Amino acid sequence: MYAGRFAPSPTGPLHFGSLVAALASWLDARAAGGRWQVRIEDLDPPREQPGAAGQILRALAGQILRALESLGLEWDGPVAYQSRRRMLYRDALERLAGKTYACGCSRKEVADSALATNSAGVYPGTCRNGLPAGKTPRALRMRTTSEPICFVDRVQGKIEQSVERDVGDFIVCRADGQFAYQLAVVVDDAEQGITDVVRGADLLDSTARQIYLQRLLGYPTPRYLHVPVAVNAVGEKLSKQTGAPAIGLTSARDQLRRALAFLGQPEAANLREAVRSWNPGLIPARRMVTAPDALE
Repeated sequence: MYAGRFAPSPTGPLHFGSLVAALASWLDARAAGGRWQVRIEDLDPPREQPGAAGQILRALAGQILRALESLGLEWDGPVAYQSRRRMLYRDALERLAGKTYACGCSRKEVADSALATNSAGVYPGTCRNGLPAGKTPRALRMRTTSEPICFVDRVQGKIEQSVERDVGDFIVCRADGQFAYQLAVVVDDAEQGITDVVRGADLLDSTARQIYLQRLLGYPTPRYLHVPVAVNAVGEKLSKQTGAPAIGLTSARDQLRRALAFLGQPEAANLREAVRSWNPGLIPARRMVTAPDALE
């Protein structure tokens, strides 16, 4: 049976970009007669107010959940919180023992390396054969291979990536005990029985790493559908950092109409009609699309 999910990070209220991802995921699940779950990805608390981190995250998560309810995007089962699932991630990390290693490199050191060909920096393998003298462990990295990871995205088409070449050995846990997103999302999707992942194309390049981990852990690989990311007029992803306004809950119908249009779907009088006419083949096969002017 189809099982989908929406997994927002509680960094701010629901905005148009996150609404697009939530709506696409919800419609795909309902059109398939499947379950739709909500998972709050609250592993990384705010750093500026550590004492109030839990309270801040709970408040922001509550805002997101109220917005989904107001929009009519009802979910199945209890809401899952990553912060309450650390034991699952710890168990998975233990199963990966022998395939990970301690790394003492800082982000700046990785970015400054000769292999840093993008903003994130391709890890050059400095600590692969043991910590160099004078370095202390900062993280656990996943040892990768040159074998390409291939999958077919339902919107973006065939994707192929060599994790070793394009990313390098990636972090699965930091020295402070914080589990990395790549590990947590893989464990969560498997534990919740997710069959279909519908999300923004900003996460498309993470998918190969997640499939790599799924294979090592013996998990099934879900189908993937990556919708275009909503960006503003200068090409910035809509987010709290770029000043994206919160969804106006008093104009829910208009917000949903705009989101449907962004996804290339026909107009619908209500969500029930939108489910009946849902057609992923109409979603633009692009990584980003400019949001409607009124919502920038």
